[in-house]
Amino acid sequence: LRLEPGVSVRFLDSGQSIPGDTDLVIIPGSKSTMADLAAVRATGWDIDLQAHVRRGGRVLGLCGGYQMLGQTVHDPEGLEGTAGSVSGLGLLNIETTLLPDKTLTRVTATHVASDLKIEGYEIHLGSSHGPDCNRPFARIGSAGDGATSADGLVSGTYIHGCFASDGFRSAYLKTLGAAASDLAFESLIEKTLDELAAQI
Repeated sequence: LRLEPGVSVRFLDSGQSIPGDTDLVIIPGSKSTMADLAAVRATGWDIDLQAHVRRGGRVLGLCGGYQMLGQTVHDPEGLEGTAGSVSGLGLLNIETTLLPDKTLTRVTATHVASDLKIEGYEIHLGSSHGPDCNRPFARIGSAGDGATSADGLVSGTYIHGCFASDGFRSAYLKTLGAAASDLAFESLIEKTLDELAAQI
């Protein structure tokens, strides 16, 4: 996303508020969903996110970020600490249960809204279910992945690396008002690695 012309990406540090003119807030993956959910609350970002959505801003949760967006996160076996449940951010009507079996796989999916291919990977503990899963973010084969709120402003997915897929990234950014670009991410990575190898 940082390589896209006309797109400005900003990483927020603890204590910084979400700028009011933000188009999209991305909540990234996490190795500790429940602890990072507590950190989101401690910074006040939960309040900022509610205000952002009220203004019509978009939110995308990736993996652990997706799990945080739901109503509740359950950890019945204490995989991330003390067994129990915590309230999520309440922006998606889903619930997540953390499970001991870890999903680790490369995936090829189809983004539901654009019908474009996404290449990525999943690496997570847990499973998410609820009414908003009836509006999946993507499909992997015949199975739905992720969820979207009824107003379409909030989405989540278990797919990491989705923005490396050029067609999907371009279409997604257009829905945010960004101009189309000809950025070919994989080609750029290969070129950069070749230049690095030549230097070495």
